[in-house]
Amino acid sequence: MTLLTISNNDDLPSEIPPKRFKNTETEEVDLDSLEPDPGLRRQIWEYHPNQRDEIRRVYLNLKAYQPILQEYPLNKIIKHPRRFQSTWYEQFPWLEYSPTKDKAYCFPCFIFNKPSGCLNQTTFTVDGFDKWKKVRNGKACAFLGHMGKDNVSSPHRNAEKACEDLMNQTQHISRRFDNFNDEQVATNHLRLKAHIHVVLLLALQGIPFRGHDEKSSSSNRGNFLEFLDVLTMYNDELSKAIAKAPKNAKYTSHDIQKQILHVFSVRVKNTIREEIGVAKYCIIVDEARDESKREQMSIVLRFVDSNGFIQECFFGLVHVSDTAALTLKDAIYSALAHYNLDVQNIRGQGYDGASNMRGEFNGLQALIIKDCKSAYYVHCFAHRLQLALVAAAKNMTPIHQFFDRLTFIVNIVGSSCKRNDELKNAHADDIAYLIAINELETGRGLNQIGTLQRAVDTRWSSHLRSLKGLIKMFSASCTVLLKIMDDGLPSQRADATTVYDEMTSFDFVFILHLMKEIMGITDILCQTLQSKSQDIINAMELVLSTKNLLQQMRDNKWDDLLVKVKSFYSQLQEINGRFSDDAMELLTLSNALNPQNAAESFRVVDICKLVEKFYAQDFTRDEKEQLEMQLKHYEYNVVKGSDYKNLSTISELCQWLVKTNKSVTYNLIFRVIVLVLTLPVSTATSERSFSAMNIVKTRLRSKMEDAFLSDALMVYIEREIAKSVSIEAIIEDFENLKERRIPFS
Repeated sequence: MTLLTISNNDDLPSEIPPKRFKNTETEEVDLDSLEPDPGLRRQIWEYHPNQRDEIRRVYLNLKAYQPILQEYPLNKIIKHPRRFQSTWYEQFPWLEYSPTKDKAYCFPCFIFNKPSGCLNQTTFTVDGFDKWKKVRNGKACAFLGHMGKDNVSSPHRNAEKACEDLMNQTQHISRRFDNFNDEQVATNHLRLKAHIHVVLLLALQGIPFRGHDEKSSSSNRGNFLEFLDVLTMYNDELSKAIAKAPKNAKYTSHDIQKQILHVFSVRVKNTIREEIGVAKYCIIVDEARDESKREQMSIVLRFVDSNGFIQECFFGLVHVSDTAALTLKDAIYSALAHYNLDVQNIRGQGYDGASNMRGEFNGLQALIIKDCKSAYYVHCFAHRLQLALVAAAKNMTPIHQFFDRLTFIVNIVGSSCKRNDELKNAHADDIAYLIAINELETGRGLNQIGTLQRAVDTRWSSHLRSLKGLIKMFSASCTVLLKIMDDGLPSQRADATTVYDEMTSFDFVFILHLMKEIMGITDILCQTLQSKSQDIINAMELVLSTKNLLQQMRDNKWDDLLVKVKSFYSQLQEINGRFSDDAMELLTLSNALNPQNAAESFRVVDICKLVEKFYAQDFTRDEKEQLEMQLKHYEYNVVKGSDYKNLSTISELCQWLVKTNKSVTYNLIFRVIVLVLTLPVSTATSERSFSAMNIVKTRLRSKMEDAFLSDALMVYIEREIAKSVSIEAIIEDFENLKERRIPFS
């Protein structure tokens, strides 16, 4: 058996003198951000000798960089231009491709590359290969020539063997000397398995791992060690395994906990990556500050899965030094490239309305569109609605004053625990009285004692809850104000008197009920826009229905109050402006795919125009011609069918096509539907990730490292995927992450 020993100093040829390192010259290397593109990454020998093996392991775990592009660029330098072919990946698994350099590289040779002046040894490692004409069947193939054909001792095959030996820790000299038996390996395996279960449990619950004092004499050693102790109480075998753990390999340290969590995070991301495959996807990005005032960027990927369902998956949190568009773009590209996600497959961008995001010239969306013409930007619909409603309210003095007074009422009535208790008691008395005179129904869940809620500008739905709460507890609130007027301090009595007088005025009560009606209409749209599975066509229909209901309310209701509210309703026309932009034509044409509209009039011309104008690069010339014929058959066989009439949204249509296997028959139409569904609706998913961030990174955990925070959120948010990952797979990945002192399998 061949044994591989890794020396701290590689034997390097003399043609290119290597950089001389001192033992203390190791640099900090972010292993999670190593450049995957073979045309851009540093050579292994450029790192300190003591760091090379660890970096090799990271690249080997990432595997060869093999982006699958819809169309690779032609090499126009030669007389008969040729291009790289993705089918070569299957024939040559070691092959890598650099989109930035349009060149091919060898993965194992890069892993164990040494500086050399020999052209044959740098073509597939440093310079790159782009002589596509020389890639052909037969012995003259350049790729076969690089492998060494029948030479089992060629540099390429030696590099492959070295990669295999590096990851096979059972062959390392230290393992051979230790000579672990099967029983010891089984014990190590059981012990690590328990550690993994505890890490997963803590991550899923979003609670801290470590304790303030983890000494054996401590009464509280932290969640990880305490949970581990609970497991040993009910498993004698595990208790003995932990007791027998070598002192230098207990694997309970904080670093080990982070490594296990990182392995879970990588597995979850790889699962999402595999589910996306070569499909088109959309990026949804937002940024916020964490507890330690560090700027964090949340990345969410939206795509249609193999069953036709819309998925929005959290894909990590990235710390950015600033929120400049170029900084955000570089961070996004790095995160995508790390998992071999091609930027050219982006078919949508979803952000809020910040200028660094939506800027037409230097904004993030503009920078990405320069690289991918079909990455259409959709301003978050929830933010648009929010901006329209806030602007409409604040531009009218009476409405603006009303919400200011509403906030003042909530602050005064609920300013202390005593007043809050008085409010609840008064509310309970009101409920008891109304029940006694048969004005209220009784039953489980009815007539619960509540409290007043404060409205928040960034969440317009909170305004409706605040309005409903005040209407429900209006009498109780007045009771509390009257009590303050009698028993409070002079300044409190003055404030309570002012608020009570305004609160009991006709104008205030009128606006209170009027705004409740308006907010009730818009609330359905607010809530729907924050759904993960929402499609953009349905969202636009809800926008139109909301506008129509508001118009009907203006024209047909409140006639006696029309004069007073007319000016307010005129402000609601801002919704029209905020939902009208360059993307409206795309949305209008996409509406032709909506089952409800198609059942009345199937617009073949609009669908063809949609493809020609917005998704031309996703269809070849022949496919565009074939699409028109497919649409004619589709109209006759599908649109006029009885099952089609039961479909209400384009999302349901997509799922039904997959279920009935019609997605294969009408593959081009299905492709158009998937592209439309990929367009984002809102940034709700990325905002939810920030809510999760506030749960995980609290004030007591404010010193969490960025990588640890991102890994913890990955498991916490995508818990369904994390729980489905095999523990045996985690053990294997953990063992391969770096060289271990003891074997686990």
